[in-house]
Order: sequence, then structure tokens, then C-alpha cells
Amino acid sequence: MNKRILALPASILIALLSGCSDDGKDGLDGSNGVDGIDALITQTQLAAGDAQCFKGGIRIDSGQDSNRNGLLEASEINQTTFQCHAAQVNSNENFNRIASFPVCLQIDNQCNTDEETAAEIAAVSSDGMTLIYSDSPSEQIGFVDISNPNSPSALGTLALTGEPTSVATLNDFALVAVNTSQDYVNVSGQLDVVDIASQALVTSIDLGGQPDSIAVSPDGQYAAVVIENERDEDLGDGEPPQLPAGELIVIDLSDSDPDNWSLSRVSLTGLADLYADDPEPEYVDINSDNQAVVTLQENNHIVIVDLASATVTESFSAGTVDLNLIDATEGDGLMIEQTESLTNIPREPDGVSWINNDYFATADEGDLNGGSRGFTVFHRSGEIVWSSGASLDHYAARFGHYPDARSGNKGNEPENIELGIFGEERYLFVNSERSSLIFVYDVADPTRPLFKQVLPAAAAPEGGVALPSRNLLFVASEEDNRDDKMRSVINVYQYNYTEAYYPTIASSDRENGTPIPWAALSGLAADNNIVSRLYAVEDSFYNASRIFTIDTSRSPARITTELRVNDEQAVFENFAAVDLADSQVDDDDPTRVSVFDIADLAAMINQDKTVNLDLEGIAQASDGGFWLASEGSGTIGDTDRPINSLNFIFKTDEQGTIEQVITLPESLNNQQVRFGFEGIAEYDDKLYVAIQRTWGADGNPRIGIYDLVAESWSFVFYPLDSATSQNGGWVGLSDISSLGNGRFLVLERDNQAGPDASIKRIYEIDLSSPVANSTITKSLVRDLMADLTLAGGLVVEKVEGLTVALDGKVYVVNDNDGVDDNSGETQLINLGSLSF
Repeated sequence: MNKRILALPASILIALLSGCSDDGKDGLDGSNGVDGIDALITQTQLAAGDAQCFKGGIRIDSGQDSNRNGLLEASEINQTTFQCHAAQVNSNENFNRIASFPVCLQIDNQCNTDEETAAEIAAVSSDGMTLIYSDSPSEQIGFVDISNPNSPSALGTLALTGEPTSVATLNDFALVAVNTSQDYVNVSGQLDVVDIASQALVTSIDLGGQPDSIAVSPDGQYAAVVIENERDEDLGDGEPPQLPAGELIVIDLSDSDPDNWSLSRVSLTGLADLYADDPEPEYVDINSDNQAVVTLQENNHIVIVDLASATVTESFSAGTVDLNLIDATEGDGLMIEQTESLTNIPREPDGVSWINNDYFATADEGDLNGGSRGFTVFHRSGEIVWSSGASLDHYAARFGHYPDARSGNKGNEPENIELGIFGEERYLFVNSERSSLIFVYDVADPTRPLFKQVLPAAAAPEGGVALPSRNLLFVASEEDNRDDKMRSVINVYQYNYTEAYYPTIASSDRENGTPIPWAALSGLAADNNIVSRLYAVEDSFYNASRIFTIDTSRSPARITTELRVNDEQAVFENFAAVDLADSQVDDDDPTRVSVFDIADLAAMINQDKTVNLDLEGIAQASDGGFWLASEGSGTIGDTDRPINSLNFIFKTDEQGTIEQVITLPESLNNQQVRFGFEGIAEYDDKLYVAIQRTWGADGNPRIGIYDLVAESWSFVFYPLDSATSQNGGWVGLSDISSLGNGRFLVLERDNQAGPDASIKRIYEIDLSSPVANSTITKSLVRDLMADLTLAGGLVVEKVEGLTVALDGKVYVVNDNDGVDDNSGETQLINLGSLSF
């Protein structure tokens, strides 16, 4: 149990539950203002505030100065709260992920199943030992034993008669909103009351429409169920109005027998300026005054409902946002450039959470016409007191999680939001669906949220539930696709006196104040002279290829500079490529798909002389500059994967300008398979290049040795491990790094992730006296599976970068695929000095 909470005086607990009011606003977007609350501050009130707010503060007597004498008399005061000023974020305690529970464990104890599952919304039992989640695709709810949060275990599932959309708990019951609609017009739904201990249905209550969100009041007296009656997005242009209209249902829970619970219906029509006849309410949360805040996402509107009287007390627009320094453009030539602006973007909030009885925050996901890429804090009167602006997109870019493929839509796309009071601290957790991050903010002062940290999640986090009594946070990630190496997961985080261990790498700012954007790190290399300096490259997910400088003396490691690889001297431009006649350029012509032609070459060089490469390996050259290994694109004779690039080695100077281009002998280029160059290393006037997989009739993949003096190639064969994953797949080489004296480390991995991952290994090989075309031997140095589970997440698939720093420490890093069908998690791991 959280002893910090249990030991608090009752007066302080009441103050924390009742919340902290505010006196102004100052958002990250630079907005400033006054909230209009008049206050009379005396020394007595200051003392009272200090007694009830841990971080100091003042008592605020809220009301209206009706006689305009500058004072609030007793008759004018309608609410007293306390303001907590957070001078700084508590850096002594942090959240860290300690476990991940793949939902597929409910089906098979090894997750050896292709069946799609999805954990969407989660709730915790009253004793804090069981987690219940909704699984919409399977039309069931699942139960997880969280008595040992470091090792959650499957407790089974309960089949329902429809699609569960949300779940909440009350005493011994799970309250499940279930959609049983035939279609978008013939809507129906029910509230299933489930006994948690026995996992048995107690009763079902007809709701008369398609439910979405459900919340239970802190005192357990009421439940609020959003009846969305969502629109058909494929009907016409997908825009509302599409009847029947949604509403809010208030359920009186005061009777201990669920069969005796009574329902009240609250109409939400006629309130919004947009689509007033079709409100489509989305999400609901309840404060300790039994006030429900409800988002009408497509209407860009918010209402507050008094549950006792089942009446709307406030109704207001969610407003619009101007976004500056964002990336608003997406396309085939992906490149993160946060230099654009968007104006008057409707917030269209999805998830909502009360911060205290006066303030609430919305996750501004967007759906129909908007989505402002952030979150907003509102006063219950409707006043906007703080907006995150473009900051969440910036954080996502800084930590390598920015989903550039979504730039033209809604960026990182925050979907849900949760409040947790952990001892003296009040935190908001903002779940970003597309970047798969949870942004943590200190909201002791709701008008000045302070960014605390970021947490990694499995792909597409949706519902979150804080459990402060056990210092825990749970977040359900819904994306489940075994083919794409993603499994739906319950993420478990713990709040304790431990340094935050994510992110493992972040970036410094560009000149315009936005972070250096990065992702898809592949090759890794050490500096030849500076112990704490590494280099990395990005692969073909991005155009205008870059080299990154990484400072490992900082925690997290820091990308300090970016260097564009360029062809300013036209060295690559003058590379010999085939000039095909127009009649030969048909995609079905085998001649076309089997050669690297001048059109392919032109596509790799941009007008500004930057180049579009598939950089998979990097090494610092002994005479200055870099050696870069670019993997070829396409397979000889495969019309579905035509040859668009050969495998290339590029020598650049220290500014990234190409000085030399090397490719394989023609006999090997004529056998090209799309699994080509990966890592590269230099030793004793020779380059050593790992080819990922076997080509042609070869029994094993090759390691190429290029003699820089003789300008000639020789090869040895590397004996790959056989695939051992329960999901099959393949095994290949990913990087190579010199140890000196002709010895090298190589990185070998399978193409599996999560429960299916099996082979992520470092081997040592000796190439001091290689025999051409022989099969070499290898010795195991490190099995990385244990290292890749230390962060509490699923094992990442593409462990692609490996290097040995000047001090002998070994580093590995994974490629997060540019956050495309990927959670974006990047683990740069310092393995320390290994025994070779």
C-alpha cells in the first residue's frame, strides 16, 4: 500500500480530493490570461492554504463580487478551494514500466495464436488485485491477476452477447457497457453487471442505444453511460447528422441489488453549434461533486451534467487551436520537418478527466474535422486555462516516436487521459495513440501543467487506470496484429524512487527550437577518438539520409547533431547505370526489374544534392569521414520487388559529402536479393560488410571483405542459426563491429517480436586469416533476450545496430520502423564491457 497516502491527515486527504483551484493561465503555446476568479487573500488564508496544499499555496474563496467593492463577503462566496503551486516536478520519484501482459496469453500460455484480441478500456477491482479489460473484437471481457504487478497473469475471459465498449468497477462488480446494435440505425445496448470474483453475469440492464464510455462516481452513488449512437463513416460523406441521436444515461446505484438500479436519461441535443441534432457523445468522467463532464467529439463540444438532478448545468464549445512549428505534410518521401502551421483546428476531444472539482483536461484526438495534437485544461465554466499546443508532437519527435506517416492527419493523436494522485503529487497521464507514448504531467496547479516524463507503451494505448494505493498505473494498448509484430498489451507502470529508464535516447534542438526529429535507427558506430561519442544512421523510411552524433555521457543519451549525406561533388551522380530505352521500362519486363538504371539513380539524388539511401551500417573511417553501407532494394527477377538500388558502400568526408562509391562485383549484383548490406566495419585497410541473408544457391549469407588498397572483393560465409521462433520466420545478420586484431562482433537476429521473439544474439568471429569462400566459425558472446526484457516491455524485433566504444563498452540499438506499424520504442542499451 502507498504509505504516503495512508499516513496523511484527514484534512489533507479531503483537500487533495476536493482539488486545487487556479488564478490564471500560461500554456506552452504562450497564451496568458486571467480566469476572472476574484479572491480575498489574508495571512490567515495563506496559513490555511499551507496547511492543506503540500506544495504551499493560497486559499481561494471563489464567487462573484456582486457589489464590486473589490472584496468577497461571506454572502458572495460560493466555493472555497485551495491552490497548489508546483515550483518544480518531483524528480526523486518516477514511473517506470515493470511488466507487459499480452492479451493473447488468455488464449495460449505462449501466445502462439494468430487470433486477434484487443485490450481497450481497463478498470481495477476495489481490492486492487484484479484488472478487468474490454476486448471488443472477441466480444468479451478479460480478467488479469495483478496481485504481483511484476508478473501479471491470465485469469480468464467472459463471453458477452455483444461488443464491450467500456468497463468500470463498483465494489464487487464490473459494469460493462455492451453494444448489441444491428446497425447504425437500429441501435441497442445494455449494461452487463458482472461479479468479479466468480466472473459470472449478475444481470443486464437495457440501455436503449449504443453505449460507448462508462464512469462510476467516486462515492459509488452514480454511474454515467454515454450513449453515442455513432455515425456510419462510410455512409455518404460520413458527416453527421445521422440519427438516432445520442444521449447520457444516469444510473442510480444506491441500492445494493443491481436489479433495483434506476435510470435517468439526459438529452444532449440542441446544445452544440455543430450538428446539434446529433451530439454523438464520446467520453465521460465524474468528479467528487457528482458532476459528469461529457465530450461530444464530432460536435467539438463539452457539457457538464449534474447527476443528482440529471440535468445539464454547463454547455460550451471546445474551441480551436493554432498550431505552430508542426509537420502537416505526409507523402512517399517521408521527412520530419516541424516548420509548418495550421490555424483554427477544432479540438474535437475524446477522453476527458477531472483534475479536481473545478478543472478537467481533454485529450484532443479529433475525428471529423479536427484534432489538435495535444490536450487542454478547462475550468468547469468552459474557460480554457491551458493548452499544450504543438508540444506533444515535439516531444514525440525528440524521443523518436513521431509518426510521420500521420503528419497530414493528427500527428501523435492523443486519445485518452487519466488522473492519478500519488501521495503528494497529482499527475495527468495523456495516452497518445499514434506515437504509443504516455505523457506524464504534474498538475498540482491545473493552470500550469508541468511535463514530468514520458512512458513507452505497446502500440496504440487507449484506456488508462491509476491505482495510487499500490503506486501503479495500467494502460491498455489495443493494436493486435501478429503479422505486423504487434500484440495487444496491458502495460504496467510503478511509481517509486528509481531513475526513469525511458527514453534511452533523446535529441537536442534545431536552430528553430524544435527537436532534431529521428526514428528508424539502424547502423551504429563508435567514434575513434572520443569515448562517449557514437554515430547512427536512419534507414530508407526517410528521405535525405542523415548521420546522427550521439553523446552517451548524458542520461538519456543525446542526439546532438544531424548530418545530411550529400552528393555535392557529383560522385554518385556519375556512377555508371544502365540507360534503358522507353520500350524497356514496362514494369512487367524482366529486363526492367533486373538492372539498376539511370532512372533509379536519379530517384536517389534530390535536387538539393541530398541522397535517399537505405543506410543500414556506419563506421568512422580511419582517415576521417564515414563509411556507410546502403542496402539494395529489390530482388533479381521478382516483378513485385523490382531492382531500385544496388548495394552500395559510400565513403563520405566529415561533412557527409560522398567521396567514393563502391558496389559488389557484377556477378553478385546479378544475384541480388532484397536482404543485402547491413553492418560495416573498417580494419587494417579493409572494409567488412555483413549481408543479411543468403543469396542464390549459397548455403549461408556472406561477409564481404573489400581491400581498399587492391580495390578487390573477397568473401566468407557466415553460419546463421536456424530459426527457432514458434512463429517461424527467418534469421539474418544485422551489424558488424571491429574488436581489433582481425576479430569482430556480429549481431544476429530473427524477424520476430514480443512472445514470438527467439534469437537476438551477439557472436564473435575471427577474420584475421580468412580463407576465401570458406564457412567461418563463431562463438556466442551474449544472448540479448534477457537484456531486451529488462525495460518491462515486449521484445523488439529489429535489433540492428551494434558497436564497441573506445572504452570497450558494447552498445546495441533497435530500428523502430519510423513508428509505422510499430510502437516506436527505441532501446539503446549499454551492455558494458563484455568478455571476448
